[in-house]
Amino acid sequence: MPGQRADVVICGAGIAGIAAAYHLAVRCGIADVVLADPEPPLSVTSDKSTECYRNWWPGPGDAMVRLMNRSIDLLEELARQSGDVFHLNRRGYLYATADPARARELERLGAEISALGAGPLRRRAGRPGEAPYVPAPPEGFEGQPTGADILTDQALIRRHFPCLSERTLAALHARRCGWFSAQQYGMYLLEQARAHGARLIPGRVEGVEVGGGRVRAVRVARVGGTSVIATPTFVNAAGPWLTEVGRLVGADLPVFSELHLKIAFRDDRQVIPRHAPLLIWIDPQRLAWSEEERALLAESPQTAHLLGEMPDGVHARPEGRGDSTTVLMLWPYHTPPVAPVFPLPLDPAYAEVVLRGMTAMLPALAGYLERLPRAVVDGGYYTKTRENRPLVGPLPVEGAYVIGALSGFGQMASAAAGELLAAHVAGTELPGYAPAFRLERYQDPAYRALLEQAGASGQL
Repeated sequence: MPGQRADVVICGAGIAGIAAAYHLAVRCGIADVVLADPEPPLSVTSDKSTECYRNWWPGPGDAMVRLMNRSIDLLEELARQSGDVFHLNRRGYLYATADPARARELERLGAEISALGAGPLRRRAGRPGEAPYVPAPPEGFEGQPTGADILTDQALIRRHFPCLSERTLAALHARRCGWFSAQQYGMYLLEQARAHGARLIPGRVEGVEVGGGRVRAVRVARVGGTSVIATPTFVNAAGPWLTEVGRLVGADLPVFSELHLKIAFRDDRQVIPRHAPLLIWIDPQRLAWSEEERALLAESPQTAHLLGEMPDGVHARPEGRGDSTTVLMLWPYHTPPVAPVFPLPLDPAYAEVVLRGMTAMLPALAGYLERLPRAVVDGGYYTKTRENRPLVGPLPVEGAYVIGALSGFGQMASAAAGELLAAHVAGTELPGYAPAFRLERYQDPAYRALLEQAGASGQL
């Protein structure tokens, strides 16, 4: 096919690539931006999101909190600008526990995250004269508090969250959190980018031509032939294929992928209130199986792990507006590194396991176990770095960049990550958190030492 030219070619039209295109075209005025993807935009992993966002992020350091605060600033700005076409709410995340030790840890971690810049920690212990706890409204985001409320009075917890287990000892309601319609958000960004000159072409990036140590052109395989697009700038926003596309410019990106699934079903028993925040149970647990079920599970290496202690982090939220009764549930209880494969290899037991796990927090869900509801299971790959922080910035070849490893926080981080990528490309002023997300961080001895002491950052 005839040769073309572009100022920037972005590989991948998921939310990372679209956010980058938006900031390059709309905010930086670089009109000749090409997005190349063989699939429709937002269709591989980005549309499988649970669509939540939060600034409630642990350390080490404040880089993730600062990135997320900026991203939420931009989300709110875009919501106002668009007439809130993507229905941004501020319902919050509610972390709950029935373990006294974890209740103390919840308060300690709350104080730590608050100090990192997420907002004040307000203690609600039911004492006389204490400022009242005010629940979040189900819709909208204006005028809502930041930080978190930690509730340690069981009567107060029961009054505001009667659906929770009576065993619940403490609950932390992180407030600059919520969810939105990710598909409408992503399409709004894409429409704005296209209105400012960006182009979307169906095709697979199959090569990047490098000469004199810098990017010269990108080859895109399309129906009818290959397009060679002359360009000085190439952006790897390939999501689950970040590693393979990185190799096109000789970059060895330190990422891997995990398969994460979710379920959706109709909560006809109305166990989860329609106004509820995202509900997260932070206690490990052992699932209650019958003797016959235990024997069957023990027979296979693929299911035997369901008999031991299961991790924390099972979570759920209501989904939809109006008369919707749909709820979403997730539990990353088994996520070994895997090679991305499509269609997804779905676990037939996943829906039942998640529902069983969620009964620890919401006991009334046990009413579904005798006859399991018809559940839709889908998901995608969390492509992530070891410490679960993104890669945004230049690659060793001049003119090559990466925006990826957005793991399970791609939608919530995309606005600030796209802005950061555009600043690198356009040569504008970088925010103070930029070095924390560059590939070069792994060459810093202090950062490598930090990795030895810290686990993965902030994954539910």
